[in-house]
Amino acid sequence: MERIGLGLIGFGTVGTGVVKVLEENRDVIKERLGVELSIRRIACRDRTRKRAVEVNPDVLTTSAEEVLKDPGVSIVVELVGGTERAREFVIGAIEEGKHVVTANKALLSEYGREVFGLATEKGVDVGFEASVGGGIPVIKALKEGLCANRIEGITGIINGTANYILTRMTEEGGRFEDVLKDAQKKGYAEADPTYDVEGIDTAHKLAILASMAFGTWIELDDIYTEGIGRITELDVKLAGELGYRIKLLAIAKCERDGVEARVHPTMIPTGHPLSTVRGVYNAVHIYGNAVGSVMLYGRGAGMMPTASAVVSDIMDIARNIAKGVTARVPPLGYIQQSMKELKVRPVDYIEVPYYLRFSAIDRPGVLSRISGVFGAHNISIASVIQKGRDIGGAVPLVITTHHAREKELRTALQEIEKLDVVTAEPLYIRIEECGGEDG
Repeated sequence: MERIGLGLIGFGTVGTGVVKVLEENRDVIKERLGVELSIRRIACRDRTRKRAVEVNPDVLTTSAEEVLKDPGVSIVVELVGGTERAREFVIGAIEEGKHVVTANKALLSEYGREVFGLATEKGVDVGFEASVGGGIPVIKALKEGLCANRIEGITGIINGTANYILTRMTEEGGRFEDVLKDAQKKGYAEADPTYDVEGIDTAHKLAILASMAFGTWIELDDIYTEGIGRITELDVKLAGELGYRIKLLAIAKCERDGVEARVHPTMIPTGHPLSTVRGVYNAVHIYGNAVGSVMLYGRGAGMMPTASAVVSDIMDIARNIAKGVTARVPPLGYIQQSMKELKVRPVDYIEVPYYLRFSAIDRPGVLSRISGVFGAHNISIASVIQKGRDIGGAVPLVITTHHAREKELRTALQEIEKLDVVTAEPLYIRIEECGGEDG
């Protein structure tokens, strides 16, 4: 039976999982492939460290160069994380004519244009299923399963840490800071959670999904990104009373005048499937003009779900090698000459309903002053809620609007913040219906 050689660069959590999947599922992988996958080299920092899987010590090396130069390695699996060193390894592998599998969303969101362009030039494959959604096959769905569709929109919960925090706040209450600390203790949040709670990790993933969906390269800097740190227990409670749940969403839409690409806390109807996604789970809702609504759901991170996606890419490429073909499916699902340059619309021009929370002095005439500013900017109020009474003191005043343009809303809020009856910067959360006409 033919053997295809693999080289891993990185032997941490995901690398360990990859070896584990290859060993535990060796028979079923062989039955599905008709060829055998053989690990020839694993580059790691410490060859002597004890790991959850055993490998032949002879395959371990501290030199990534040995992996890249080994003539028996056909597929290089990059699992080191970060961007600069990972870029060096991935570009080096492609230059050597080797196929690449990576789980590195930061690398692809920042250097994807270079990586995919070089891979096309060299005629090699790049697999990156594990870069978005862990074990959820969303890359495969966009690239192949939904390739007959014009994708009109993607809405996703693609960061498990942020979703875990918001789920806990929704179901159990508590301040953001306290829930975050507990998530760190339980291992659901990093010691430095910035990328997760500020939406940066989600933006990395959205750059990849939106580029694939619309056949254009979405730069990371073009994605409006906002985190969940200002969400309070009161906001979560009021969202429920209004018929919504708050989620950190990745949103991409293709409109006639360009593409929307944004990441921010969002209120979504409790009847929408995304509102039921709990804890560390991820989900991606895709709307195609032919298929309608599709939702993919599962574990978005973790050793084994991520390893499952990495090995599925390895198997895809191995099938191509066994059949003597490469680059059968373009990396982003569009042939190179069909990739377009589409304008990404600034967030200022989106039009959605809004939830607004003010800290306002409790006295007569406050609402009329605030609503007067909104009226001057063509913003229509849908509902008003005041929680508690404190005559002469500051109380939460909550307003929801009908559809309004963000630019006008921000201008209005800047004026309202200067009023002597408002004691703190207003908070606003966008409201989305999340998708196409059938859901």
